[in-house]
Amino acid sequence: MKFLILGYTPADAWDGTDPDAPSEDALAAFAEYQKFEAELRATGEFVSAEGLGHPVMSTTVSRRDGEIVVTDGPFAELKEVLASFAVLDVSSLDRAKEIVAQMVAVLGEPMEIRPIMGDDFA
Repeated sequence: MKFLILGYTPADAWDGTDPDAPSEDALAAFAEYQKFEAELRATGEFVSAEGLGHPVMSTTVSRRDGEIVVTDGPFAELKEVLASFAVLDVSSLDRAKEIVAQMVAVLGEPMEIRPIMGDDFA
């Protein structure tokens, strides 16, 4: 079963960071996470992951009154923003929960587990 893992971070924390000079704590957490990710890749359970650009760089596409509307920037003021995603291919939701609990323990930010619909979706 495949699951999409959505990682969130506080919006104000994102604005307070310097991408060219991450904190020592952030570097240490990321190094620990990379080791864990390597273990999951070795088991074949880890498919991919990507960090996302700053929310102000987003574009929202919606339909209003039958028209398609494209708007620059995030569509709402949020306390937390989507910061990253990963795809896992594991045997069950319980296994996904085990893995994501370890991710949250390392990175400290909340994550959401969503099933990816496919041939094995029930």
